Amino acid sequence: MLLIVLVGCQTNSVKDIDGNKYKTIKIGTQIWLSENLKTTTYNDGTAIPLVKSYDAWAELSTPAYCWYNNDSTNKEVYGALYNWYTVNTKKLCPEGWHVPTDEEWTELRTYLGDKGNAGNALKESGTSHWKSPNSDASNTTGFTGLPGGYRDYKGPFNLLRKDAYWWSSTESYRYISTDSASTISFYRNLRYDDHDLFRNITDKSFGFCVRCLMN
Repeated sequence: MLLIVLVGCQTNSVKDIDGNKYKTIKIGTQIWLSENLKTTTYNDGTAIPLVKSYDAWAELSTPAYCWYNNDSTNKEVYGALYNWYTVNTKKLCPEGWHVPTDEEWTELRTYLGDKGNAGNALKESGTSHWKSPNSDASNTTGFTGLPGGYRDYKGPFNLLRKDAYWWSSTESYRYISTDSASTISFYRNLRYDDHDLFRNITDKSFGFCVRCLMN
């Protein structure tokens, strides 16, 4: 039974509108990209704004993307960092795919046992990309989670090789009685020194990676 829960099944590949090709993986009943999204163009052909400036990023309430440290050589391994306003266009993933909801991320974690070890099955093993120790990371799902870090809502970059962050498409209304509710959304996180897939909320202006899920 444990083997069935943890081992993913490789499926077909898919291309985004820019021509980037991604491997896909089946985990339970879900089919995921097994790589972080790299597109610089929405699936309707519209360009996504590239924002490098720290000050400009800090002022955003509209869609944008960047490469970690404004270095495009990070594209192939870690993909792009997108703010949540980009996610909310619902045009970011290739046709037939979408940014997963908070509930769909929860389904993934539950399928993997929901016992504090889901991260081990999702993280790439070893320390080629992850900072040591990354102990017990096995990637038995084939998800190949990589530590792409994030961009702070004020502009700086942080935690490359240490942590992975992915947006969900779900807004948080935990603080619905305050004005801040409209600026918060859910995300998921893997860490180099822990074994779980963590769930939290943050400001929509952060830059996180994106994994797409088949419709």
